[in-house]
Amino acid sequence: MRKIFITGIGTDVGKTVVSSVLVEALKADYWKPVQTGSFFSTDTAKVQKWVTNSNSKCHPEGYLLKQYMSPHAAAELEGIDIDLNQLNMPATDNGTLIMEGAGGLMVPLNRKEFMVDLIKKFDAEVVLVIQNYLGSINHSLLSIDVLKGRGVNILGIVFNGAPHQLSEEIIVDYSGLKVLGRINKEKDLNAEVISRYAKEFEYLK
Repeated sequence: MRKIFITGIGTDVGKTVVSSVLVEALKADYWKPVQTGSFFSTDTAKVQKWVTNSNSKCHPEGYLLKQYMSPHAAAELEGIDIDLNQLNMPATDNGTLIMEGAGGLMVPLNRKEFMVDLIKKFDAEVVLVIQNYLGSINHSLLSIDVLKGRGVNILGIVFNGAPHQLSEEIIVDYSGLKVLGRINKEKDLNAEVISRYAKEFEYLK
């Protein structure tokens, strides 16, 4: 089974949008190992709303935490210890599983382990979502160094939002990573928009 982990340079940079696009493009299954802020909404619910092909399945979250905060803090409030040994990929007949992280790579899952440790556990290839903002070059290059330093297989980068040529050029030049595609800033996000972008990523099958 092909395992693709969607991570980002921070919180709210477009991981769920990219996850939905790749699920639709690859007819893949989707799984969110750790979800915080479930009191308000879940990323799984968004993917279910945006993905329309009949092959993809969304699997239940490994940990579903109510508060919108760091996973380790949200878990402690509920008396839960996030145990990576208990986080096992869902059984699927599909050839590809898209997994979506929470926040960035160094988001703590417990007092000792971080999101990047979960990626290593699953031995997944990574798609790094980058959104341009003041400070995004630093966050991008630090994220890339963490991935490379841990020996993670990086499939490539997806830029999300308004383009910024100078920022993007230095990130690509420094990292040597492939740009898989771009998702522009959209006024509305819906199944039609996700389907349109999915066609641009079908080459990754």
